[in-house]
Amino acid sequence: MDYVEKIAFYCLPDARPTRARSHAQLPTALVLSGKVSIFFASRDLNKHLSVDFVGLLLDGEKVNFSEYSAQPVLTPGGIGCFDEHGVFPASIVKSNEKYFMYYIGWNQGVEAPLFYASIGVAISQDGEHFVKHSLAPIMSRSAYDPCLVTSPHVYIDKGIWRMTYVSGTAWSRKSDGTLQSHYHIKYAESRNGIDWERDGSVAIDFSPGETNIARSWVTKLSDNSYKMWFSFVNATIGRYRIGYAESTDGKFWNRNDAKSGIDVDDAQARDMICYPCVFDFCNKRYMVYNGDSFGKNGFGIAVWID
Repeated sequence: MDYVEKIAFYCLPDARPTRARSHAQLPTALVLSGKVSIFFASRDLNKHLSVDFVGLLLDGEKVNFSEYSAQPVLTPGGIGCFDEHGVFPASIVKSNEKYFMYYIGWNQGVEAPLFYASIGVAISQDGEHFVKHSLAPIMSRSAYDPCLVTSPHVYIDKGIWRMTYVSGTAWSRKSDGTLQSHYHIKYAESRNGIDWERDGSVAIDFSPGETNIARSWVTKLSDNSYKMWFSFVNATIGRYRIGYAESTDGKFWNRNDAKSGIDVDDAQARDMICYPCVFDFCNKRYMVYNGDSFGKNGFGIAVWID
């Protein structure tokens, strides 16, 4: 798989509810019988985020969209909760006939762009209606992740629940006095998908000049090798691009961004491209992703060319 071909862009419908005035951020695929559901975070008039979904009908390179969720799948939590100001989908795992949606709970900081993020999980019987497991996060800041944890990608591998996640390591001051976040990708494991063990293992670290490495997505191949796509802020141009890495064990990674297979274009991803999600459907491999302004207008869809 050398590169992908962009085949469609999903623009938010004009006749959408007030809870979804903009954005389809962090598109997250769930493959069901005969169709794919794409979950994403949409912003209301107050810029608070809920999770919605749209049905995706794929036939090779032909793309059609079906129903937009009538009601939000997940909504922000109560005052003071870890997800008070917004929820984002991150990844969905099926286990014992249940679907586990790992999501990001987001809180605004006192000084923009400062924010706090933790990881929660919601559970579903049908892959459409989800209930939060707890009012509290299942993973939050720690000695290894002093500022935030966010964007988990979870998968089950030989009975072990494995997670690559974004770890906030610091905030710093730029020369103009504004704040700069610093986060990269670490690794964690679990026996049940709820209680997670971490030891500070770094999966994807900063390259020289980098400040932000975001949303990862791992795929295990039939030869037991692992591939990862992720987002990173290009140190030269200061905008997100999609990177790539390979591993033989799913824990230690060799980075080679030139093999990501996708880059900016002259349409909906002119300035930036980020937040990849890779999935297989009907013997094809697809990627959904966000473009300019972190998915303000929707998400893109690409298919691999073998």
